[in-house]
Amino acid sequence: MGRVVTLGKPAPEAVGDSASEYTPAPNPASQNQSAGCKTQMASPENQEATVYLLATSPSRDSDQSFGSAVTAPSSRVPVGFVKGRSVAKNVCIILLSLEYSSSIASPSLLISFDAEKAFDRVRWDYLYVTLTKYGFQGCFVSEKRALYATPKATMFYPILYYDYLAFIFAVEEINNSLELLPNLTLGFNLYNSFNVPFYMYWDAMDIFTGMNVCPPNYHCKTSGILAAIIEGLPPEQSSQISNMFRIYHYPQISFTSQSLFMSDKVNFPYFYRTVPNELHICAGIVKLLKHFDWTWVGIITTDDDSSLRAVQILREGIEQHGGCIAFIETFSHTHNSFMPAEKKLKINESIHMPSINVIIVYSNTDNTVYLNSEMQFLGIPGKVWITKTELDFPSRLGSLHEKKNSTLSFAIANKKIPSFTKFIQELHHYLKKIHFKNNLEDEVFFNENGDLNVPYNIINMVFLPNGIIQHRIVGSYNPLQRQNFTINEKMIMWESKFNQTTPQAKCSERCPPGFRKLTREGEPVCCYDCIPCPEGEISSQSDMDNCVSCREDQRPNHERNTCIPKLITFLSYEDSLGNALTISSIFFFLINAVILRIFITYRDTPIVRANNRDISFILLTSLMSCFLSSLMFIGRPQVTTCILRQAAFGIIFSISLSSILAKTITVVTAFHATKPGSRFQKWMSSRVSYSIILSCFLLQVLICLVWLCTAPPFPYLNMHVDTGIIVVECNEGSAIAFYSLLGFLGFLAAISFIIAFLSRNLPDGFNEAKNITFSMLVFCSVWLTFIPAYLSTRGKYTVAVEIFAIQASSAGLLGCIFIPKCYIILLRPDMNSRKCLK
Repeated sequence: MGRVVTLGKPAPEAVGDSASEYTPAPNPASQNQSAGCKTQMASPENQEATVYLLATSPSRDSDQSFGSAVTAPSSRVPVGFVKGRSVAKNVCIILLSLEYSSSIASPSLLISFDAEKAFDRVRWDYLYVTLTKYGFQGCFVSEKRALYATPKATMFYPILYYDYLAFIFAVEEINNSLELLPNLTLGFNLYNSFNVPFYMYWDAMDIFTGMNVCPPNYHCKTSGILAAIIEGLPPEQSSQISNMFRIYHYPQISFTSQSLFMSDKVNFPYFYRTVPNELHICAGIVKLLKHFDWTWVGIITTDDDSSLRAVQILREGIEQHGGCIAFIETFSHTHNSFMPAEKKLKINESIHMPSINVIIVYSNTDNTVYLNSEMQFLGIPGKVWITKTELDFPSRLGSLHEKKNSTLSFAIANKKIPSFTKFIQELHHYLKKIHFKNNLEDEVFFNENGDLNVPYNIINMVFLPNGIIQHRIVGSYNPLQRQNFTINEKMIMWESKFNQTTPQAKCSERCPPGFRKLTREGEPVCCYDCIPCPEGEISSQSDMDNCVSCREDQRPNHERNTCIPKLITFLSYEDSLGNALTISSIFFFLINAVILRIFITYRDTPIVRANNRDISFILLTSLMSCFLSSLMFIGRPQVTTCILRQAAFGIIFSISLSSILAKTITVVTAFHATKPGSRFQKWMSSRVSYSIILSCFLLQVLICLVWLCTAPPFPYLNMHVDTGIIVVECNEGSAIAFYSLLGFLGFLAAISFIIAFLSRNLPDGFNEAKNITFSMLVFCSVWLTFIPAYLSTRGKYTVAVEIFAIQASSAGLLGCIFIPKCYIILLRPDMNSRKCLK
């Protein structure tokens, strides 16, 4: 039902339904003269203070939804000649119906129900069967069946009646107040436009002129100043009539239109509204979806420009928060004709998709009710419906017990009014500046776009078995507050299929932690497969797009859903490998000590004395130190051990190899010194041997000092050896210094090997050169093998390779040089004589 309300000080006869006050009009010119009409110009000086209100009623709109074989736009209003109505209006209604009938391709039929006669002459069961047989269906049949089943019944919509009472109350409060609009008394006119454009423009002209027959630019019969026009029309009609009102600079205040386009103050400079625009509804729906983690939804909307623009904004908001739109279906916002069969089939297929559990119906109440009459979507099990307006069904409307309790609606918040209303009418220049608190302590003001920001309630519509409908407030959304969205899930009544648990709305099941999403090719981003995270990466949350790497000191757990500290490892004494190397080091040390003891005990025997016993003692002592130095490589590396272990190893080994070099040179010199007049006799002094040992020792010490002063070794946490462990090792600091140390040892070994090899066939009873040659061959083989093994191993095994090389080469020297002598000393004492040495 369309209504126009005029606020001002009307004449007593102007109050009431204008449709009942129209009478056949005389000639406009004569009426203008007899009634004293004044020319009304479209200028601010001639603007009058009057307010008009246009609204729609679901009871009228629902009459639109009857069978597919019948269409009649005028079914919203009584048609034909009605007592008390002007002839002009009745004729216009008939002409409008005929014009519409000729504009559509399908057959049409104009029907006028005369309930008074029908009650007397028709059986109700026969009427119902006949209507059904000839294609009538939906709300049209339900309402008529309820009406005819109970002749005294009426379709009562309390919300419209309460709005009317609240409006009258507000006018009386303003008129009785000494503070609000003092010295000004408000009155009002109510006009019924029946949501028909013809009636809307007719009533607008009647408002401007005050006459049944409306001469343009003339104003008659209306007393008082026109303050404003309050309307509750659909967005398109509100936009159309705004073009007429702004000609005369009349403020237009809408309490229903939420169109985004009407926030444009350039095109709608005199438009205000007491409801938020659709941007806030879109934001509220997105927050609702995000709260329940609904990411796979469908949308059904009307095809008007405002709704399509709002759905585009809604889609962008959903996708920005990780959601996807499964489908967007549209239907006519006028529904002057029945929904085509192919359109109905397409929408029906979409809403019955098994993967879609949540569907947004973005249309006003009338269109949503119409859609339900066509599709009966509220009865589909397993679906959650989100609507942008509260569905204002009548209290009882046939078979409501078949509808499901899974509807969430956004409704503008209503409050009980103790003494004041939030709708205040002012002149246009006052409306721009209005800002006050009403008796509910709510701030009332229009923003720069003429919008009044008000909160929303989230309504859960519950259909009880007895047909009663409950509208439960389960949450709220206030765009002006920081914590602007609240919802009480416990108050929501879900349908029985959901077992009172929150429904799920996802294209794919959630990827658990430890997995990541892999979008399916050619499908929306919400449709994906779950694949495990790759080695070394985790996903700690569900539905992660990418797995992330752990910190360097952490590693993924077995499920790859969290990072745990890496295992710290090094070659320790408790480790089986470290334990074995420790035992072998001690074992060789003891063997070395025994041999040294034997040589000390038999130091005066020919075999000990013949081989330069002092150098032998130095060599045995250095080899003992080599075995012990390998223990510095075992255990957690510290700054001290990192600095000392390589330097100690290099210096001690240089003593051992220089001692062997000195022994080799001594053997060669002793052979050549026996020749008469040989120059080698002066090289037979022990100082030559000591000089060789000391020189090599000092040179190695110099290399170590340069190394330790420039780039000393240091403890290092190697996190790249393995994804699951941290190896604590010594970083050598300078690879050049380290290989220089090894290179010098190799140089000494090579010189000793060459000299010993060349002197292996010297005629002597006990030629030690042969043993030295073999020992150097073993030593060089070990260290040549060490280099590739050292470079190819990682972690604690690198340290184990070096320890093994130290022990193997030391044991080779000990065994090849001293074991044969111990054999003679202990087992063949007969060979330990001067006679055998000649």
